[in-house]
Amino acid sequence: MLKAVLLQLVATLLAAAISAVFFGLRGGLSAAWGGLAVVLPSVLFAWLLAWISRRIGTASVTAFVAGELIKLVAIVGMLVLFLVLYPDVHWGGLLIGLILALKANLFAFLVKT
Repeated sequence: MLKAVLLQLVATLLAAAISAVFFGLRGGLSAAWGGLAVVLPSVLFAWLLAWISRRIGTASVTAFVAGELIKLVAIVGMLVLFLVLYPDVHWGGLLIGLILALKANLFAFLVKT
């Protein structure tokens, strides 16, 4: 699980760099925040599942679904917070960071453990 989060972080940094080149500092910052809005809740979700697995021995389906719901609410909340704090958001950069961070999980299965 932490491998997927690390790939999300790398994808976020890559998206921020690409967006900064094409869209300037505003685009890079927007891409970084879009990616971090996915990465930070994913880290908390991975820690939650690891903690439950250590404490109980196995993570239940209920814990997984509840954690995923909390993660989705946190992602939306962080995006809304960014829009409130930084009204000059570059939507192209934000979407690039968000999409690359979300799709980085697909590549986690290709990386050997």
